[in-house]
Order: sequence, then C-alpha cells, then structure tokens
Amino acid sequence: MKIVFITGISFFMSLFSWFLPEQEETKIPVCHTAGNDMSAMAADPAFQRLHPAPLPFVYTGAGEMIKFSTPDGQSANAFFLKAKKPSNKWLLVYQEWWGLNDNIKKEAESYYNDLKDVNVMAVDMYDGKVATEPAEAGKLMQSASETRLESIQKGAIAYAGPKAEFASIGWCFGGMLSLKSALLEGKQAKGCVMYYGRPVQDVDKLKTLNTDVLGIFGSQDKGISPETVKTFEENMQKANKKITVKMYDAGHGFANPSNPVYNKEATADAYKLSLNYLKEKLKA
Repeated sequence: MKIVFITGISFFMSLFSWFLPEQEETKIPVCHTAGNDMSAMAADPAFQRLHPAPLPFVYTGAGEMIKFSTPDGQSANAFFLKAKKPSNKWLLVYQEWWGLNDNIKKEAESYYNDLKDVNVMAVDMYDGKVATEPAEAGKLMQSASETRLESIQKGAIAYAGPKAEFASIGWCFGGMLSLKSALLEGKQAKGCVMYYGRPVQDVDKLKTLNTDVLGIFGSQDKGISPETVKTFEENMQKANKKITVKMYDAGHGFANPSNPVYNKEATADAYKLSLNYLKEKLKA
C-alpha cells in the first residue's frame, strides 16, 4: 500500500506540474533538462489534450518560402510576404506548436493585407517539420533546443537588416517566442503581441525590453493560467515596462478554429485589438 501511495503522488505531481507558476516549475527536475521554456509542458499529456489536431486546410494565397543564414552556421526557412512598396517595417510571425503550417501562413497574410506596406515574415522554428497530431507536436516542441530557436530568431532579425523596425506576434509556443523575439531585437523592437504564451518572468531580462507588450490571454486557460499572467504583469512593472493585458473569458487556444474552445467573438475582437496595436507601433 505504501508503494502504491508514493507512486500515485509522483504521477499526479508529473501530470499537474505545468499548472505551477514559472518559479515553482523550475524546482521540477524535468525543467532543468528541457530544450526550451515550454518543453516540460509539451511532454505533458494534459497539455497535449488542450490542442486537438488542426482541421485540414491548404493555403493558396500570396507569399513565398525563403531561406536565410543563422549565426550557428546553418540556415533557416520562413514564409515571406514582401511589402508592395519599399519598407523598413517588419512583422515577425511565430507559429503555434504545430510548426509553420498553412494556418499560420493564412494568419500572416491577413496581417499583411490589413497592415499594408509592411514586410511580414512567418519564421519556421522547426526547420521544415510540421505536426498534425498533438503527440507529434509535443515531441517537436520538446526537442526544439533553446540554442537553435534563438539562432533562428537572430537569423531572421539579421535578414531584415539593421535599419528594420520590428513588431512580433505569436500564439501559444509562438506567444513565448514573440516576447523572446522582442528581447533579441534590441532597439529595433517597436511592438510585441503574445497570445496565451508562456511569458519570460526574469525581471532583469525584462528590463532590456525596448517595447511595450500586448498580452492576450484566456481566464479559463489551464496552461498559461491567470495567476501566471498576473505574475508577468507584476514583473513587467518591476522592470519598469508597460504591458497591456486583455483577458478573455475563454480557454487556451481560443483563437484557433480547430480547437473545441474556439471563441469566434473573442478571436475577432483580439484580432482587431492586435491589428490596431500593430498599426500604431509600425505606423502603418
């Protein structure tokens, strides 16, 4: 009986470890061996169940796939929509945990059409790999090393050039990457939108931000909880940085049409909110 009890406790600690705030999660051994800040969550079946397989969709719009060099001596890919007029305004779009799929390309095109005269680059963070099932996506996100992810982002930033002015946007895994992109962009950063992504909670790192942040979250999110968001707001305040949080009465992934918790009204409102924010930041 004693052995069964201990095993049961271990199971439930593992199952619910990702509900804890970032500071508490770092006490769990798996987080120390994770490839990136969301690896532990990606490996958890409970988190995977928050992301049903995406509905079939084939993108047939504008844009092209490009390659660019990365500082680690490799190359990376991106879906690129070039501004119709010469422009130093750039929007970097970051994928969900599925990879750079056709849904993300469609989102990139929507912002491209509505922002106008802005270069839009949806960065491929998985080096060509795209998942169609939750378990597969979990493995891809779990195996994505922090070093490679950062190198890809630095390569994308360098591709745009030293005169580029950046804003970034992403969902879930991409929400985390959007914030990290803003940190890497330095003084070139002009705006950052993160949809229900795991935030950086290190105050010293947040102090280096050169832009404010628009955070879009769900009050029913069991992955990125309202408590985590509150801590993020507090840490941004400690770092003397501005953050605007819009909390919808919705769950994780509410802006993805493939998700059962998809909220059409919240998605439309969030898109309008993010678009107006990006227009202001990029003066588009």
